[in-house]
Amino acid sequence: MQSDVKKKILLVDDDVDLLEQNKVLLESRGYQVITAENSQQGWELFESGKPDAAIIDLIMEEHDSGFVLSYKIKKDNYGKTIPVIVLTSAAYFTGFKFSASTGEEKEWIKCDEIINKPVVADELVKKLESYFASKES
Repeated sequence: MQSDVKKKILLVDDDVDLLEQNKVLLESRGYQVITAENSQQGWELFESGKPDAAIIDLIMEEHDSGFVLSYKIKKDNYGKTIPVIVLTSAAYFTGFKFSASTGEEKEWIKCDEIINKPVVADELVKKLESYFASKES
């Protein structure tokens, strides 16, 4: 990261091990990280913490909890201004890969990016940095 101000990332995942792993990864790259273990807690932290980005697991309490939380964030005036990345292992279980690569998909899904698990650390960080760089220019 190029700025001295740490960007705050909201991580939401019901898998505590993955939550901690991604938190350590992002903190090692200079980000401030706040975590939640379910979508309700994630929404509350979003509202109170005003993160610079949100990274949300798709399947938590329900099969679509991540999409529902992403939708709520993107409907919020502040949430419209931050990148929301959804992480999913659905492709592993179903063989179907979700995508948010077109404007139409992003509008329908209400997120900026979908990354399939297992997450490649460098890919996740590059996506975040590209969103922050485009916002600063």
